[in-house]
Amino acid sequence: MRSILVTGANGQLGSEIKKLSRLYPQYEFTFSGRETLDLGNLCKMEDYFDGKRFDAIINCGAYTAVDKAESEPELADTINHRFVSMLAKIAKIKKSALIHISTDYVFDGQNYRPYVETDPTDPQGVYGRTKQKAENAILATAPANTLIIRTSWVYSSFGTNFVKTMLRLGKERDTLGVIYDQVGTPTYAEDLARTVLELLPKISNESPEIYHYSNEGAISWYDFSKTIFELSGIVCDVKALTSDQYPTQAKRPHYSLLNKSKIKNDFGITIPYWKDSLCRCLEELGAKS
Repeated sequence: MRSILVTGANGQLGSEIKKLSRLYPQYEFTFSGRETLDLGNLCKMEDYFDGKRFDAIINCGAYTAVDKAESEPELADTINHRFVSMLAKIAKIKKSALIHISTDYVFDGQNYRPYVETDPTDPQGVYGRTKQKAENAILATAPANTLIIRTSWVYSSFGTNFVKTMLRLGKERDTLGVIYDQVGTPTYAEDLARTVLELLPKISNESPEIYHYSNEGAISWYDFSKTIFELSGIVCDVKALTSDQYPTQAKRPHYSLLNKSKIKNDFGITIPYWKDSLCRCLEELGAKS
């Protein structure tokens, strides 16, 4: 395995893979952003792959504006589902390994224990439904050497995310209200990127496999924001809000914990604790006190 295509290369995960790619000189990376492969323009997708073959495709591209998806369901479906469906078919025809990134939003968020890969899916909004449809499309196409990795609460030193938003708002305001009744695990995109790259030479399955990956531990958005401020030395009074006090267009899962036993056992990986990873991200941003 040598030639690797990374789609959605300018997003959080794609950017982290690009940053780490210099540590993997055995691979020839092609990083594809919207300017070369527009995930919303399916008509040009076959043209892009015409005459090209990659040993592996890492699909980091997605429509991730969870609330906006409620008013743009067709675009969200094109990017999150129909593009992925075509990508799976291309991977099968060209015998390319495929790693596709999915989400905790495929679940209803009502569990009482961390979700395992075989738990029933029941997405509660457009974003989650489009990601569920993508998973189903991959499973139906059944290309060999394919992994679906569900993750949650992704943040990075790249792009727009909760950590960077809190750093900005914490400096602008004396008081913030943050939801405390939604529990999950933050995932540092650099950790996920490193794991994806480490899995590449280990992929060997006859049909698609689903795995869960997030950092270790559990926390609410409220506690996450408090920790961000403490570690960065920002003084801001954080008020705990219920989800009802902060209504959004899309319903958020109240419980997003993912069981990572399968990926740890199958690939022998060690997953960092969320707070340790947050410290590293804040250092990368120059925001750690």
